[in-house]
Formats: sequence, structure tokens, C-alpha cells
Amino acid sequence: MRRVSPRTLRRMMRQMGMSMTPVEGVVEVVLKLPGKQVVLEDPEVLMVEMGGQRIYQVIPAHVREEAAVPERPEIPEEDVQLVAQQAGVSLEEARAALEQTGGDLAKAILLLTGQAG
Repeated sequence: MRRVSPRTLRRMMRQMGMSMTPVEGVVEVVLKLPGKQVVLEDPEVLMVEMGGQRIYQVIPAHVREEAAVPERPEIPEEDVQLVAQQAGVSLEEARAALEQTGGDLAKAILLLTGQAG
């Protein structure tokens, strides 16, 4: 197979409507999967634009897998107070119910009133 010079390759890509641009300053790329996440460290990232679409090519220096850490929703204090007032429970019980329901106010109130009544 004949080698193609980088200059010729760039010209051919431009004629086909493709462009490649390096993405600078990327420290890591995280792929979140059910039950785990894959961390691509110190990657070289290229953005290829073709046919109105962007494709990212990621070439990592190191790859590591981690167990997924479930994200806990941040629960505003106003929500805790509202649930406690509506369900007639303590702030601690209201906060626990909100954490259990993922921050859903209605579900937390129903959960608490169902337990109390």
C-alpha cells in the first residue's frame, strides 16, 4: 500500500468535507455505565467534523475502571421544612424521606404520611 503524506491526506479530507481539530487541555474523559465508570486519563482528543456531525476521537494514556458512585441529590433546607410541615414529622425524618425518594417532595410526603397513618 502506498503511503500518503499528511499534507495530501488533509487536502483529501477537506475535499470530502471533513476537518480534524485537536481539543486542547483535556485532563480526563469519564464514561458512565450502569454499575461502573471508565476513566480515560490524560487523553489526546480530536474533533472530526463530517457531514454536519461532530465525532470525538479519544486516545487515552491510561485507562481505569471504577465502581459507579451513586449521586445523592442536594436537598434544599426549604424542601426539608416543607415536607416536615406537611407530613407532621421532624426535620431529620423529612430529610431521610427526601433522600430515599431522590428529592421528590410529593413522594416523600406520601411516604411519611403512609407510615404515620
